[in-house]
Amino acid sequence: MLYTVIDIETTGNGVKGNRITEIAIFKYDGDTIIDEFTSLVNPECDIPYFITGLTGIDNDMVRNAPKLEEITDRILDITKDTVFVAHNVNFDYNIIKNQLQELGISFSRKKLCTIRLSRKLVPGLHSYSLGKLCTSLDIPLTDRHRARGDAHATVLLLKRMLNTEGAESVIQAFLNSRSQEATLPPALSKLNFDSLPTASGVYYFKNSKKKIIYVGKANNIKKRVLGHFYDKSSKEVVMCQETAHVDFELSGSELVALLMESAAIKHHFPQYNRSQKRPTQQYGIFTYEDRNGILHLAFNKLKQAPNAFVTFNNITESRAYLEQVCMDFSLCPKYCHLQENVTACSHYKIITCEGICRDKEPVARYNEKVNAAVTHMVAKNDDIIIKEKGRSSEEEAFVLIKNGQYSGYGFIEKENTITSLEDIDAFMNPQKDNLDTQRILKSYLSRNTMNVIPLMELFEAN
Repeated sequence: MLYTVIDIETTGNGVKGNRITEIAIFKYDGDTIIDEFTSLVNPECDIPYFITGLTGIDNDMVRNAPKLEEITDRILDITKDTVFVAHNVNFDYNIIKNQLQELGISFSRKKLCTIRLSRKLVPGLHSYSLGKLCTSLDIPLTDRHRARGDAHATVLLLKRMLNTEGAESVIQAFLNSRSQEATLPPALSKLNFDSLPTASGVYYFKNSKKKIIYVGKANNIKKRVLGHFYDKSSKEVVMCQETAHVDFELSGSELVALLMESAAIKHHFPQYNRSQKRPTQQYGIFTYEDRNGILHLAFNKLKQAPNAFVTFNNITESRAYLEQVCMDFSLCPKYCHLQENVTACSHYKIITCEGICRDKEPVARYNEKVNAAVTHMVAKNDDIIIKEKGRSSEEEAFVLIKNGQYSGYGFIEKENTITSLEDIDAFMNPQKDNLDTQRILKSYLSRNTMNVIPLMELFEAN
């Protein structure tokens, strides 16, 4: 079997914007280096200062170097009918493939990653970076962070691995097109990936320090996770390079997976999740009685709205809703806090006040109208439960909406009888209602009325 051991230096601008500045290729037959090609490459763009500080390659060094298109034939010829080998092979391979693709050239080679190979054949080391691995195995590494120095050290590492017991069968397994070894991140074990289920749920990408760096949901966890490893966007490639472990939780259904994902993102704040991170400021409408016995309606931030019976995602929605209630029930804008610091109301739009602010309406009568408005608002907030498939055939999943607000989700074995809220609470994972959960539930309820049961109907049926 012939190998081409490759290392490149780049401008470091993501994956698709990354340009090669140097390339080194050693053709190796498992015993001897039979060909070599090394060259600086003009990236046709500036090299960032921090990259120059790492590699020593600056703009002056590559100004007269050949462009990639000028050395393409040599790259294709030396790698033809060989296995493409690199330390973290997907990085080097994808950048070369992308740049050749820009030139209209298709590039496809079998891949072998020396990080994954070393993890399999020499388990238990603290680090598998090229520098530390070479130190652990007494492999000479000179001219670090230059293509030829790193590629030559990788040749010596490959030679050491080829002479390790069991290497032949491991390499054959890695090169099997169905093994997915060449697709998985270098730090993620095949055993971990193979343990992922093909069911609905939430998955967690963790780095080597066990920190959650990404949370996702899927109807088929294993298939979706694998999809990340094929994605060639810069964010996905960098994220996958950091992924050392994948955990999961089953949900039984897409709805519960969406709610679990949303809660996990807000709790863990993962580095590579972009959406649903920002906490939403909610507002609530509540009532209180002043020293004169008059009932007020008011809105405030939810934490400062005691026993709010209607919630909104911003102050504009809260105010507009309260204006409509004020008009519908002939309430006073002053006592609905739509006008502040006035002795009597003079709202530009609401003219239905019957005089409570001018001592022309009895307090008792006004309070009756406020109570009627509260009853109306609370009545619109139905108590419902959504039933969904459970994680197994023996259970069901449920989502509870109480007083119009998302309260949480849970799983109940089908043999259990539910007769009260207390029965539900025993199985529920309480959750916070927010803009994202409301969006998820609103979308679901518009499409799945068959799974929605009013709580009272559920209790009466049982």
